[in-house]
Amino acid sequence: MSLKARITEDMKSAMKAKETGRLAAIRLLLAAIKQKEVDERTELDDAAVNAVIEKLVKQRKDSVTQYEAAGRADLADVEKAEIAILSAYLPEKMGSEEVAAAVAAAVAATGAKGPADMGKLMAVLKPQLAGKADMAEVSKLVKAALAG
Repeated sequence: MSLKARITEDMKSAMKAKETGRLAAIRLLLAAIKQKEVDERTELDDAAVNAVIEKLVKQRKDSVTQYEAAGRADLADVEKAEIAILSAYLPEKMGSEEVAAAVAAAVAATGAKGPADMGKLMAVLKPQLAGKADMAEVSKLVKAALAG
């Protein structure tokens, strides 16, 4: 079963169980997927659906930060609940040791030597790690590897 089909089935079960919060988050996700499909005039595969989910999770994390800074814990809690629901559809994240090993292997494979090679290194790592690791964390590891 594709990821999109699984999300649709989960929406139906949330409707039957009258889980309004979960249903709202899943509907939001399906709307974002549909919008991307309409914009690109194509059917999204699981990798593209994961990219949409990651984007939505990132938006929610930014919102949580802003709500907490404004002292709106009630709104931050709503966003955190949506993050939990959306994150359930993402693949299992790699551990920091695995990410560090992937960065080290990419440095060895590309022969990257300094900060100027960061773009080349990220171009190699992004297809391998997208969806499996936080790319901001990968970027920090790459900068550290190239600086040292």
